[in-house]
Amino acid sequence: MKGSQIPSVCLASTADDQLDVATCSGLTILFCYPRTGAPGETITEDWNSIPGARGCTPQACSFRDEMAQLRDLGVKHVFGLSTQDTAYQKEAKDRLHLPYELLSDENLQFANALKLPTFTWKNQTLIKRCALAVKDGIIIKIWYPVFPPDSNAKDVVEWLAGRK
Repeated sequence: MKGSQIPSVCLASTADDQLDVATCSGLTILFCYPRTGAPGETITEDWNSIPGARGCTPQACSFRDEMAQLRDLGVKHVFGLSTQDTAYQKEAKDRLHLPYELLSDENLQFANALKLPTFTWKNQTLIKRCALAVKDGIIIKIWYPVFPPDSNAKDVVEWLAGRK
């Protein structure tokens, strides 16, 4: 996957538009996560028993908290991506005060084109947690597996700082 071209797929964005990550210029960080929970949703033991499933909200918040550092290190775009629909993602973006857009790969077009790792839960195919550094449409770094989720953004910052 490293060195590969990001597939040209238009994804619904929480900015009420369609976005094709392949057309983003400069350095982009795209982190993928299975799903965020909804307010008041009870996280079931079957979810917690799936290795790597739990931690989507902490991962998203870690990128929120590291935004200034990411920008200082030359990141032009940050996006989160899951298979959840845009309405669901908008609620999470607002509730978590995320300063970046979330992208919906509801039909798995992007995940399938890039052969991202997935798993099935309750008859849904979800993307396993990973992160990609993309420069002008080319993948230059992959983080997989991502654990613990809340340190993903710090790992990205550390890698970026080491490139300077």
